[in-house]
Amino acid sequence: MLDLTLAVVHHLTIFALFGVLVAELILLRPGMTAGDLAKVGKIDLWYGILAGLILVFGFSRAVFAAKGWAYYSHNAFFWVKIGTFVLIGLLSVPPTIAYIRWRRAGVEPTALQVASVRRLLWWETALFAALPACAAAMARGYGAF
Repeated sequence: MLDLTLAVVHHLTIFALFGVLVAELILLRPGMTAGDLAKVGKIDLWYGILAGLILVFGFSRAVFAAKGWAYYSHNAFFWVKIGTFVLIGLLSVPPTIAYIRWRRAGVEPTALQVASVRRLLWWETALFAALPACAAAMARGYGAF
């Protein structure tokens, strides 16, 4: 039952994180008001919370669930998945910093600033597609070394 619970919670948090990322893309646009910036900031906070939960549940799953750490730690797709998730996390830092700066400054971001942050969000979204591909390969035993 632990394996099932961890798998379900892990997958739900991943779907939620993707939803939050899409929400940021939708809300981030030129002409944002202070209220819009506050919304994006709150959504971005959830992005960080969900990312942390994904790591907690994902590694709990890898260590305590049915297949165990020996299975995951010796799989190239597992490490590619972790590396991709870390890269997505690193790409999420500049947008977070931008949201904080914009709110503190109390000024509307320029169209160029918005475009720059949106470009990073699109990269995160594109890289996100690699996560389920790696998970599917890993679950089927590909990448074992």
